[in-house]
Amino acid sequence: MGARLRVILNPEERRTLFELRKAIELPQRVRDRAEVVRLSHHGMYVEQIASYFNWNVRTVRETLKRWHDQGLAGLWDAPKTRSKKRRPNQCTNCPKPSGMLVTVQSVAL
Repeated sequence: MGARLRVILNPEERRTLFELRKAIELPQRVRDRAEVVRLSHHGMYVEQIASYFNWNVRTVRETLKRWHDQGLAGLWDAPKTRSKKRRPNQCTNCPKPSGMLVTVQSVAL
């Protein structure tokens, strides 16, 4: 087994995580992450938690690290970044792609 990671919760954190686990209006991922933290507090090893959720051990470790670093906010997904809009081809006289593969050979003069 790897290094032991264990979360120690105060009574208020335990109560909050228990309520999050039962909140059906929350995304399942948030509820699962809350349960991961609770199980760690109750003494389960990372490998046992990973097996229980059918997750990779790394995912459990990342969840516990996010809890350690960010607290309750670490249970939610980070906002998605918007990708830059693709600019249309700025060449107005360029030929449109025809779907054909063209081979170009250069000749030395």
